Amino acid sequence: MDFSLAAVLPQIFTGLVLGMLFVLLAIGLSLIFGLMTVVNFSHGALYMLGAYFTVFFLGYTRNFWLALLLAPLMVGTFGLLVERFLIRRLYGRSPDDPLLLTFGLSLVLIETAKLVWGKIGLTLDPPRELGGAVNLGFMAFPAYRLFVIAVTVGVLLALWAFLTRTNVGLIIRAGSRDPLMVRALGIDLNRIWLLVFGIGCALAGLAGALAGPMRGAYAEMGVTMVIESFVVVVVGGMGSLLGAVVAGIMMGQVVGITTFFAPALAEIMVFVVMALVLLVRPSGIFGEAGLME
Repeated sequence: MDFSLAAVLPQIFTGLVLGMLFVLLAIGLSLIFGLMTVVNFSHGALYMLGAYFTVFFLGYTRNFWLALLLAPLMVGTFGLLVERFLIRRLYGRSPDDPLLLTFGLSLVLIETAKLVWGKIGLTLDPPRELGGAVNLGFMAFPAYRLFVIAVTVGVLLALWAFLTRTNVGLIIRAGSRDPLMVRALGIDLNRIWLLVFGIGCALAGLAGALAGPMRGAYAEMGVTMVIESFVVVVVGGMGSLLGAVVAGIMMGQVVGITTFFAPALAEIMVFVVMALVLLVRPSGIFGEAGLME
């Protein structure tokens, strides 16, 4: 096996792209859990819907960029409906109830996707503008994968600005710390929770839409991703957005580099790293920092 830097670097960049998908999924999970203490087990199914919706809109519009915009919006809108008509009924009850509800919802969505789009996966080509490779000076890397990295960084910056520079963002952060006080100030937290759940779902949809041209669209594509994303959330610290970013990139590298040296161990190593981190930091890397720190 070639262990030269030239051989390892492409794998590091590939791991970085996978890490970006983990980051988008984990941030959505962390947002929802950090504010609402809801473990959204349907996040993987929403990731799958993002990929399928991209295929659907691309078929109608023949415009990849429009499809990439509409797919997360559709998933986010679906998330709003789920929170309004399903999750909201369970507030104040055992945390297990929303978990079981979203787990059941994920099964329904997967089976529905099979009925609508079939059991055979669909392929999705990247747009012509991003179909080639970019010469980075030390290697050539697919342009579309660099685009995924750029989009994720842009989304992270936009989310950071939203949470720290807008009144709604400040209310979200305050609501995660002391919801009773926020309610006492006359703020309708139900609307904030609705918004947060929609944003979290839209991020899952965006991850699926971006993954489509790399992985295709198939009904079970979110099953493994949601488990690994939960690992990312736990390693980063439950409810910590910074932890989700750091742990997502770290886990992407773990999978990418392990795939190069021992492909059969790639998925196992994610859990090995989680166990090692929790032995040292039981609350995760940034667990004590809390939401939005």
